[in-house]
Amino acid sequence: MAGPLAGIKILDLTTVVMGPMATQILGDFGADVIKVEAPNGDSMRNVGPFVHESMGPLYLQANRNKRSIVLNLKDANDRASLLELATKVDVLVFNIRPPAMRRLGLDYATLASVNPGLIVCGAFGFGEDGPYAGRPAYDDILQAASGISSLFQRVNGKPAYAPVNICDRTVGLYLALSVSSALVHRMRTGEGQYIELPMFETMVQFVAGDHIGGEVFRPSQGDTGYKRLLSRQRGPYPTQDGHICVVVYTDEHWRKFSRMIGVPDLVDNDPRFASLQERTQYAEELGAYLAEALPAKTTSEWLALFDAADIPATPVNSIEDLFEDPHLRAVGFWQEVEHPSEGRIRVSQPVGKWSRTQPDVRRLAPKLGEHTDEVFGELLDREAIKVNTGN
Repeated sequence: MAGPLAGIKILDLTTVVMGPMATQILGDFGADVIKVEAPNGDSMRNVGPFVHESMGPLYLQANRNKRSIVLNLKDANDRASLLELATKVDVLVFNIRPPAMRRLGLDYATLASVNPGLIVCGAFGFGEDGPYAGRPAYDDILQAASGISSLFQRVNGKPAYAPVNICDRTVGLYLALSVSSALVHRMRTGEGQYIELPMFETMVQFVAGDHIGGEVFRPSQGDTGYKRLLSRQRGPYPTQDGHICVVVYTDEHWRKFSRMIGVPDLVDNDPRFASLQERTQYAEELGAYLAEALPAKTTSEWLALFDAADIPATPVNSIEDLFEDPHLRAVGFWQEVEHPSEGRIRVSQPVGKWSRTQPDVRRLAPKLGEHTDEVFGELLDREAIKVNTGN
């Protein structure tokens, strides 16, 4: 048995990034994930570059350990087939907006009527009980709505988006955790259930964890925002030949750093450095101090000094640097494998080491509809609907 979820079957109706990332994690953990695609496939298939069309890098990196089947859920026969498949699986995950699921006749009541033990998890933009229910949502929308974009404005004077799908990938982690937890509950009780996982509420909780500040108290005891994270001088800092990230954080860190640069002990002689509370209050000044001191040496010279002093520091890696990083090489993070249709590709390994049920990569991202016949034959003991498979 490979992975802690071996034997669990999941119908995956998700597309783009958030849902596919979550179901890939569940697949890495051993679940049999059946990716249900419309006849034109997941839109991420078409974001290049390509060796072959419909097999782009974002799709390849979020859809391993899955089998692909094609169903047109607007077609009555295909919807009936999906409901048949729902009787044979443990979990159904979707990120279609709930009104559309209801119009398709795939609401939770209908799904539970054919399989009472089914866990159904819907992850979408906004909770069904609020006035934003049913609104469309993509990562950019959620970055703006949850306050992330405004944090850039507080630092740099202009709202912006983080250049990663931070909301999709964060909620994807919550989604994988929610499904896993629901499986534990069903194991104990035999009960299926419906999980609503709204992106907006999830990300507000995520962002407020750092930045709620004085508003955590009623009445308020101060401004919102964690000053260290909002400092314009947070870094990375220039060195003699590049940039470096260093977090001089504890009292001992600052004592060691002050000895490095040959000045009297900052912690004992400058009240701004005296405690974590004071250093947070004066984050701008401390950042400016580092920015002024670090150009005296090269990045490699500073890294050697910080490593000897056990002060956290790292070079500023580019994406390209990650492919040659010595630590990632040593732990076998990247692997080059032969994809059945795409040739040689680079894949990352499942993160973490398990002493008994190690997650692994059992199959690479599938072609559109590649497993339709296989899944129908295996679960329903009949042929698939050929018109939808492209066969």
